[in-house]
Amino acid sequence: MSLELWWGSGSPYSWRALLALEYKRLPYVSHQVQFAKQEHKSPQMLSMNPRGRVPVLKDGDYVCFESLAILHYLDRKFPDPPLFGRTPEEAGTINRVISEYEWYAEDHIQKLIYVILFQGIEGHMEEIERAMSHMLSEARTIETRLASSDWLVGEQFSAADIVVFPGIQMLLRALERREAQELRERLLPIDANFPAIARWIKRVEALPGYDNTYPPHWRK
Repeated sequence: MSLELWWGSGSPYSWRALLALEYKRLPYVSHQVQFAKQEHKSPQMLSMNPRGRVPVLKDGDYVCFESLAILHYLDRKFPDPPLFGRTPEEAGTINRVISEYEWYAEDHIQKLIYVILFQGIEGHMEEIERAMSHMLSEARTIETRLASSDWLVGEQFSAADIVVFPGIQMLLRALERREAQELRERLLPIDANFPAIARWIKRVEALPGYDNTYPPHWRK
């Protein structure tokens, strides 16, 4: 049985699963879910994930959802190339970096994206400033890591890169909006303000199969 993946364009969690499948060069059947049509809430989707969210991975009779669970499943089932390192020390560090991102950066990045895309900046400056301050602090932490290494952990692409990359890319995309100009000037140009992160983004974009993971609606 082939692997099957249900995913949505614009979902950073879907992007993680796609990056993992392409990096491991695993054949899979792609099912793009249309959020505008509420396909993620269809009976078929709810039968696989009662939460009605993507990504969802199906391998024969086994169904796995939640992006980190999918990464771990793929790494145990198809260990080469590894996503969580080859030693206990590498696995510990990769999981620690993921936890740091989820605890200290992700919520603030999502808040900025949500305000820019859906709420509008006017009337939300206090929460924007708070989120921006935390995000910039964590960006500097990531910049420091990447200043001495090609990847977030060691010399190999890993689950840490897979988890962090989509969030940063989606924030950069949101900051391109005209109404985000004032915020944009505090982060961009990324090549000047965060050169190590900029080089890391280019390395991820150069990975084989990356183009297959790029959100389709961004090409329009």
